[in-house]
Amino acid sequence: MKFRGKITDIACLNHFTRVVTTISKLTKTCVLRLTPDHLFFILPGKVTNGGVGMWCQLLQANFFQEYQMEGVTSEVQEICLEVSPEPWSRALKTVQSAKSVKLKLTRKHCACLTVAAELPTLSSVGRVVTHDVPVDVIPRRLWQEFQEAGVPDFDVSVYLPPLKTMKSVVDRMKNLSNFLVMEANLNGDMNLKIQTDLVSVTTHFKDLGNPSRDPEVMAEVTVDIRKLQQFLMGQQVNPSKALCNIVHQNVVHLVLLHEDVSLQYFIPAVA
Repeated sequence: MKFRGKITDIACLNHFTRVVTTISKLTKTCVLRLTPDHLFFILPGKVTNGGVGMWCQLLQANFFQEYQMEGVTSEVQEICLEVSPEPWSRALKTVQSAKSVKLKLTRKHCACLTVAAELPTLSSVGRVVTHDVPVDVIPRRLWQEFQEAGVPDFDVSVYLPPLKTMKSVVDRMKNLSNFLVMEANLNGDMNLKIQTDLVSVTTHFKDLGNPSRDPEVMAEVTVDIRKLQQFLMGQQVNPSKALCNIVHQNVVHLVLLHEDVSLQYFIPAVA
């Protein structure tokens, strides 16, 4: 079981760091699944039990100039690790000026994802900075939990408004209520609503567009506003498209799409 990747392109390093930093804002721990062609960051949340879920997929060739991995067996070319993305993000942020960065699965005092950066220097002597991020190797018997979640049959699918605008609205609403109602229809209308004994506030977004059922029917779901705020605060992927799918009174499925990255985030309805 081996993994080694090398990034020599500064734009690729910056982009990969933004992805890891985004993941670190969404969860304290997650599963890193490595295959010959892809990296997956997975939070296998039990949405039916009130937990959030996440699935982020990266094509390794778009980030790594060198990439080698050997799975648990010659027939099973996969590795699953439990990682803490926050220290990994910190390590990557400190080496943004590096000539090259190597990521390697190593065994020190425990299994580690080692970040080794070759830094620029004025002398002929190279300077390498190393960060060891502890990980746990997940046994194969648990891997069935880390498959991509089946996407339910949504009642409404609509593009999101600009995420910075949406974040500003949600930040203000969070001061008034712990819960928020999201509703949308296929006409491209979306409403964010809070209602308490003292106040009722609704923000309307129009003409958002949709990817296409009865355009007038509104689907809505009430979610924990902190979970939505966490998603909006953590976003550093700079998506070309952002999508909101709603199963009426059940779940919100948020999708960020970039040419190199796709990130799915599931927020369940509050009971």
